[in-house]
Amino acid sequence: MDELTLAVVGIDFPNEDKARSNRRFELLASAIGDPVTLRPEPRNRHDPHAVAVFSARDVQVGYLSAERAPLIGARIRRGEVVRAVFQGLSGSVAYIRVRFGGEPPSLPPLRPDAPAQGDDFFPDPDGPDWGA
Repeated sequence: MDELTLAVVGIDFPNEDKARSNRRFELLASAIGDPVTLRPEPRNRHDPHAVAVFSARDVQVGYLSAERAPLIGARIRRGEVVRAVFQGLSGSVAYIRVRFGGEPPSLPPLRPDAPAQGDDFFPDPDGPDWGA
């Protein structure tokens, strides 16, 4: 599990900065393949396992889902090098592609026979390997 697609949730909540920056707007301004940054938030008042996701312009766009954040956060805290890119947006969820080990993540090719997912979502060809 060195490379996988992860959901980014909370994209419709405003950020708590002075400008109350808009997460969805920032995602709409992002191009597929733009780098994103993952930052564990052990002092998060709602979830000590929370991992925030920031755009290439350093605007928070949401959080990793609560199911994946503990695993991903633990790997980051262990010092594993992680690189991530924006993969797409579908409805109320954004998707990022993450790769551990320092190499850039690769976006899965969109299958020509796959139904349209909307908003440039690229599903993994074999489905998720983590059983969710």
